[in-house]
Amino acid sequence: MDEWPTVTVADLGEVFDGPHATPKTVDEGPIFLGIGALKSGRLDLGETRHVTAEDFKKWTRRVEPRPGDIVFSYETRLGEAAIIPEGLRCCLGRRMGLVRVDPAKIHPRFFLYNYIAPHYQEFLRSRTVHGATVDRILLKEFPSFPFPCPPLEDQEKVVSLLGALDDKIELNRKTNETLEALARAIFKDWFVDFGPTRARAEGRAPYLAPALWDLFPGRLDAEGKPEGWDIKPFSDLFTIIGGGTPKKSVAEYWNGDILWFSVVDAPPTGEIYVVDTATRITEKGLDESSARLVRAGTTIISARGTVGKLAMARHAMTFNQSCYGLQGQDGVGDRFVYLSAQHMVGRLQAMAHGSVFSTITRDTFAALDFVRASDALFVAFEETVEPLFERIGAHVEESRTLAQTRDLLLPKLMSGEIRLRDAERM
Repeated sequence: MDEWPTVTVADLGEVFDGPHATPKTVDEGPIFLGIGALKSGRLDLGETRHVTAEDFKKWTRRVEPRPGDIVFSYETRLGEAAIIPEGLRCCLGRRMGLVRVDPAKIHPRFFLYNYIAPHYQEFLRSRTVHGATVDRILLKEFPSFPFPCPPLEDQEKVVSLLGALDDKIELNRKTNETLEALARAIFKDWFVDFGPTRARAEGRAPYLAPALWDLFPGRLDAEGKPEGWDIKPFSDLFTIIGGGTPKKSVAEYWNGDILWFSVVDAPPTGEIYVVDTATRITEKGLDESSARLVRAGTTIISARGTVGKLAMARHAMTFNQSCYGLQGQDGVGDRFVYLSAQHMVGRLQAMAHGSVFSTITRDTFAALDFVRASDALFVAFEETVEPLFERIGAHVEESRTLAQTRDLLLPKLMSGEIRLRDAERM
């Protein structure tokens, strides 16, 4: 607000620099926190890397992140920041700074909210140094940057208001992770481990409803798969649809109403669905390019560069030529396609090739095998997991609305355009 006093970042806490190199990462151990984990004010730890205990000591000589510390990027992806949560043992990656605020002066969450607010992002851009390869904020100057510091009572009210929205978004995300894990477990039991068939063959008690139980064969064949099921090329389960990009030089192709997916739009862990895209195209752009409009429920997988990012279209959309759309065929449903692609993504990534960028092609899908069950079982599977996916989708839509509300209130609160009492009414 206008009457809020302004101090410097140094008045509010200490600023630390992360290491200037990248350690060798391992499968287990303390988390190596890369810039890619910073997502719109929160940490996305869905794709984490780890370091050994020895490297952790080395990489935390300057600073070991604590709960409540604010981490931010000062080179590439400028403006991204997040708070270290309770229970996270991690070290900073390259090009990351850390602010350890004095809670007697400023609430960590208030610091974060102001940092990611549009007016402060604009200020950061004004202090950005443009280099030949990367843009950066000069970390040595960061402590002298101005920062609003209202009374703690006002800070607490802002944090309480905006934090309630963020907490609900986070609850939705964690709930969705649980729902997705349940859908994944059902998929694996039925189509990978062949649990019901093994149980029937061993004479164990049914653990599914009778109508479902009877859909599974009663024994495994010589190949170790349920009797009567076929081994098919993975690509036989779905139709593969290529993407396209309208010419960037033609203005009439862009800023329309049609969603256009690229890898930057891949949803964070626990969301599955993509509900909006950073870029949209026009009908003219769609008609005069190789881009294809796919229906809601289509699985989209990145196939070039960053290979294996997955999303399910919540609405009809298009996508660029670095992705494929996968749609079930011959009785195979949307949720099976998504979960099977998720299950096979590691093998697809391992088979990616290319002289410049890692790439998966249509032949990559065809080179993998997967079992094909009966049509009736595919139908039953969709009916079983559909409620889980629908709850995930509803949570994603709700979180989007909550985020839009937060993003509407945040700049108005921080700039003083509206008062706290007005924001509470909104």
